[in-house]
Amino acid sequence: MQTIELNGSLRANLGKSATKQLRTEEMVPCVLYGTEGNVHFSAPAKEFRHLIYTPNVYLVNLNIDGKTYSAIMQDIQFHPVSDAIQHVDFLSINNDKAITMEIPVTLSGFAEGVKAGGKLQLELRKLRVKALPKDMPDNLEIKIDSLGLGKTIQVKELAFDNIEILNAKNAVVVAVKLTRAARAAQQGK
Repeated sequence: MQTIELNGSLRANLGKSATKQLRTEEMVPCVLYGTEGNVHFSAPAKEFRHLIYTPNVYLVNLNIDGKTYSAIMQDIQFHPVSDAIQHVDFLSINNDKAITMEIPVTLSGFAEGVKAGGKLQLELRKLRVKALPKDMPDNLEIKIDSLGLGKTIQVKELAFDNIEILNAKNAVVVAVKLTRAARAAQQGK
């Protein structure tokens, strides 16, 4: 898993007016959970661009007033109108304890069903997985070479080393749908 650095400073005041003042200064109020006590801090809004607006999943090295924490981003809140970042929650991680994250799915290969005129559809772009931080992948690669026309790959058919997939076992991850042209070609045989 890739790592990204984020610098922040501890917050002295935690009320509504203090939080509003932070946002006018283009700072984002944040909370780090999972330590001996919750750590309330703020970080510049521009530093979140590389962390949030990307399909990648990152391990975050938080530097809060000189003290370093290893964490993952757990939750983010956006303003309903402006889409500005309102608040971010982080979860401190321990290398001996499993964490749960949503990891992007990537497809590799060229499906047989697509060659026959079908349409490839990625139903689940991310899968919820549980693993130790050292085993957490950047993405989950699924080989689709043998995926035929009208066929699907479900969660129960997937297996990755040291990773538990938490999605419903019968959930469809990827499918090759029949198109009119493919259906006509099949009936013409």
